[in-house]
Amino acid sequence: MSPRELMLTVSDVESMPEDGNRYEVISGDLHVSTSPSRLHQGLLGRLFHQIQLYLDRNPIGELMIGLGVIFDEFNGVIPDLVYYSNERKKMIASVRLTGAPELMVEIVSPGSKNEQRDRNVKRVLYSENGVSEYWIADPEAKMIEVYRSLRTGGFGERKVLREKDLLTTPLLPGFECEVGLLFPE
Repeated sequence: MSPRELMLTVSDVESMPEDGNRYEVISGDLHVSTSPSRLHQGLLGRLFHQIQLYLDRNPIGELMIGLGVIFDEFNGVIPDLVYYSNERKKMIASVRLTGAPELMVEIVSPGSKNEQRDRNVKRVLYSENGVSEYWIADPEAKMIEVYRSLRTGGFGERKVLREKDLLTTPLLPGFECEVGLLFPE
């Protein structure tokens, strides 16, 4: 059997049972995550709230929690947050987004395997598929890593934001949030 025959597809993953796990396929490999922690969900809620407040005043796009994103038949993921502009709404096919949204956010779950997937595997996948910006939020370290695409392709240098830093993005002109608000004591 050739390696290509062993690769899983998005269709394979969609046919898996509903068991409380989150199944993703990246480069044909299956990635499984268990349900998120209280820290994870608290951070997700606060980040969603801050961005949604901005979007309520500036309706330039939509923010979704846990929206499936399909890049191709061997790459389908479920990031914690996805922002896409009104212009990109046309990429939505039924319940999933096909193609690259402008912003994808992952909140790191405990464990070296989860951390490696979010910081390396997904960063490369998102960069190669035209995501404009990628944020990795780390509830344990209380920081947010920001990667922005370069005009020449790929993501530029990692920018690390901590408690007193302001989280901003050119995707949401005028949006700013003090990082410390996302990580209360």
